[in-house]
Amino acid sequence: MSTVSESTSPRDAGRDLVGSLERGLGVLEVLAAHPAGLTLTEMAERAGLTRAGARRLLLTLVAAGHARQEGRRFLMTARVLSLARTWLQGVSLWDYAYPFLREVSAAINESCSAAVLAGSDVVYVARVPGPRIMSVALNVGTRLPAYCTSMGRVLLSDLPSPDLDDLLRRSDIRANTKKTVMNRVEIARAIRQAADDGFAVVDEELEIGLRSIAVPVRDRTGRIVAAINVPAQSSRYTVQELEARALPHLRKAAAAIENYFVVQ
Repeated sequence: MSTVSESTSPRDAGRDLVGSLERGLGVLEVLAAHPAGLTLTEMAERAGLTRAGARRLLLTLVAAGHARQEGRRFLMTARVLSLARTWLQGVSLWDYAYPFLREVSAAINESCSAAVLAGSDVVYVARVPGPRIMSVALNVGTRLPAYCTSMGRVLLSDLPSPDLDDLLRRSDIRANTKKTVMNRVEIARAIRQAADDGFAVVDEELEIGLRSIAVPVRDRTGRIVAAINVPAQSSRYTVQELEARALPHLRKAAAAIENYFVVQ
């Protein structure tokens, strides 16, 4: 049985490619981008094919069950989702999410982490370290108090008010720094503000010199199931600068991770 060598040159690799398969996948991508379907002429134009070539590929996809024909229009079927489900069944959420966390880390040159709520704590479930050493040792499995962390406030923001009040009453509120908010009413207000804003920023409440910003990750029902964040040294960014720099990347990553739930 022949195998592809790791040292295969681009010229040799090109001889091994199946052009018709590549064009067929291109047609499938075009169909995916047009849920209402396309006519044969429209597909040929968008895929850069002749009408005859587009027709053969579309009819092949129809025969394979990946597309269907309704009158003059061709539409993608849900069969493609079964491929994604099969792949996702063997992949945990955070295996799936790591590439998006890495994108955030690479874009702003800082670490990026994810956590879930466990009682009154957050537990780290994924982490892409940045280039800078932090005095707080953070790894997968690390637990931190939810009330004074950006991911914690995002996660707590999904709780009904009675449940939040009860959790805060049971929480061990400590002054980690001189800036830690200790008053439970004020903490609840900050958590509700996170719910309104769709993100939370914590400024040196866990550790002096450390600021962090977090956004929620929601499942298909809209429930917050996790949070992702970026911490940064306060000497590098003001709160406003951290928001401006990190928030767009975090929101983009959260949206990508949420797609996992759409196809489950």
